[in-house]
Amino acid sequence: MDHFMRLTGILPVLPTPFTETGVDVDAMRRIVRFALDAGVAGVVFPGFASEVEALTGEERQALLKVVATEVGDRVPIVAGASAPTVDEVVAYGRQALGLGITRLMIQPPKSIGAGAGAVTAFLAAAAAQLPEVEIILQNAPAPRGSDLAPEAVLEVVRRVAAVRYVKEETLPAGPAITAILANAPEHMLGVIGGGGARYILDEYDRGACAAMPALEIADLHAALDRSYRDGRGSEARALYVKSLPLLVLQAVYRMRLTKHVLGLRGVLDNPIVRAPTPDLDALAVRDIERCFQECGLGSVGADKWRRTK
Repeated sequence: MDHFMRLTGILPVLPTPFTETGVDVDAMRRIVRFALDAGVAGVVFPGFASEVEALTGEERQALLKVVATEVGDRVPIVAGASAPTVDEVVAYGRQALGLGITRLMIQPPKSIGAGAGAVTAFLAAAAAQLPEVEIILQNAPAPRGSDLAPEAVLEVVRRVAAVRYVKEETLPAGPAITAILANAPEHMLGVIGGGGARYILDEYDRGACAAMPALEIADLHAALDRSYRDGRGSEARALYVKSLPLLVLQAVYRMRLTKHVLGLRGVLDNPIVRAPTPDLDALAVRDIERCFQECGLGSVGADKWRRTK
């Protein structure tokens, strides 16, 4: 069933909850339930916002199983499968398929360069061993990603039929989205926006079918998406403007902000982050909490969270 649901709307990248000694499976269940209750159209795990590079193979497999179990067939799941080698991508893909997940998001490794030929060869080799999957080509900006030009993206998509979507995150993403959609082959189903939803209205105006922000204000993003699709542009813009101060800070503090806000919302028990990210001092916390309050979403667990800090 999942395979036949198109990717549209808000598809948050789920964070990874850690303990001092490992990952927190119970908290992962709460994260997935929070996402579903927020009205998201799908979920993504693991991705950059999941601190994927800090996960062991066993941890990511165990948590992806939690995601698949909690979601069931309610919304699509996109499994991250980026890796330095084709063999590793295929291994991650087979793990996902074993859980009934047929969509893989793959960022071509920087080691192969930004040429269309090398990226095509890499993805074609993976797709040949995973004929059941749909691939979302993740085009991340430098220095983290390969920063593929729109022309290169289009050549890859034309030559690898398994690539059905592009997640376009280069900056500025808008012109790239326009160029890709204007020349997309028939088998391509859409372009998905990135950038933490900081540019979501421009992306949607240009024809993006979905967005992949972080999770902490997924309910606001889902409401924005509904308003936009229902033709209530002024409502969508008002929600967008509310979100921006927090998202500007999120661009700096990344997973620490996400986990702090999810703690305020009663989803997480601790703010442990493994990835190298700036620490939150008292003034940063005050700024984040003020911006979050202005989003108008409430802080279910705020008092308890602050007592644990």
